[in-house]
Amino acid sequence: MDPVSVGLLVALAGGAAGEVGRQAWTGLSALVRRPPGREGGQDPAIGSGEAELTRLAAEPGDEGRAQALSTALAVRAAVDEEFRAGLAAWQAQAAVVRAGDGAVTSHVSGGIQHGPVLQGRDFTHVTFTAAPAPAPAPPSASGGVGDGAPDSTR
Repeated sequence: MDPVSVGLLVALAGGAAGEVGRQAWTGLSALVRRPPGREGGQDPAIGSGEAELTRLAAEPGDEGRAQALSTALAVRAAVDEEFRAGLAAWQAQAAVVRAGDGAVTSHVSGGIQHGPVLQGRDFTHVTFTAAPAPAPAPPSASGGVGDGAPDSTR
C-alpha cells in the first residue's frame, strides 16, 4: 500500500478542494477514530493516528505534522487489516482531490493578453505590476470602418 501523500494531507487539512476536500478530510478523520480491528487492537504501542490528525488540524500547513500523520497511518495499516482496507478505500476516493497532482494544464484564450500570464500551479501571495495596455491605434486616413469616423448608416 502506498503511503498517504504529505502534500495531500496538508492540502486537505488546509481546506483545499472545497466541499470535496472537506468530505475527504472528514472521511479520514472518521477512519482514524474508528476502533482498531482485531489485529490492531492487540498492541498498545501502535497508535491510532488520532493525535497526529489533531495536531495537523491545529496547524494545517505544517509538513512535519503531515509526515507524522502519514507515518502513523502507514504503521497502523501495516498491523490492522481492517484499517488498511479502509485506508485503501479512502485513498481511492481522495484521488479526486489529487487528480492532476503535480500536473499543470494552462489555456490562455480570449484575444491579446496585455500583461503577464502566469502558468503553473498553487500560486499564493503573488504580486506584480504590469505596464498599462497599449493605446488604441489612431484613426487611419482612408476613412475605413473602425477608424473612428462617424457611421453614416445610422
